[in-house]
Amino acid sequence: MATTLEIVRGISQVLSNTHDGAIDENGEPIKIGLKREEGHPIHDSRVMDGFKVSFYPGSICIHYHSEVKLKEVYSGTFEEDTESMIDQIAQFIKKEYKKVTGSALSLTAEGEVTAIVQNTSRVRVWVQAHRYYKLPEGHVEDLHPIDQPSQDSVDGKFKDFLEKGGWKKGDPQGQPVYTGKGKVQARKDIHSPYKAE
Repeated sequence: MATTLEIVRGISQVLSNTHDGAIDENGEPIKIGLKREEGHPIHDSRVMDGFKVSFYPGSICIHYHSEVKLKEVYSGTFEEDTESMIDQIAQFIKKEYKKVTGSALSLTAEGEVTAIVQNTSRVRVWVQAHRYYKLPEGHVEDLHPIDQPSQDSVDGKFKDFLEKGGWKKGDPQGQPVYTGKGKVQARKDIHSPYKAE
């Protein structure tokens, strides 16, 4: 069974081939199912969209962002279309993960898609959506929960040094000043007179 580190490395390898214009070993464009893949890259107006993956203990989160027209937001199927797009990305990750590692990866959707829509003009808006996918239980046995309290890892000698006050002994001295002829003077602060050290 794959460890968490192996899963992270496998997914990272999959993501390395998902940039716009990526090609496979045969020289063919890699098709993820994003809107930017539709139409001619030069002659047609292309939609800007993309995705990324972030890792959490026991799960991953797929983030999708896209530029859409305002009329698509009010079309009535906008939420379903966004959810379908994220699920399509998850299917792509699973398919490419099997190609890269030789083992299957199961991702179980957790909760609903969360989306934020922000307008950039009266015609276009940005959508930023994400959804969590749970990894199988057996894959995350080597992880430490992030909700556990942190443990004190300060070295004992350094801790003792700090408890004694560090380097401070009495009042701190000011910056030493060399006045020439082997004489060094210092002052406690900028309002104090110089005194020989």
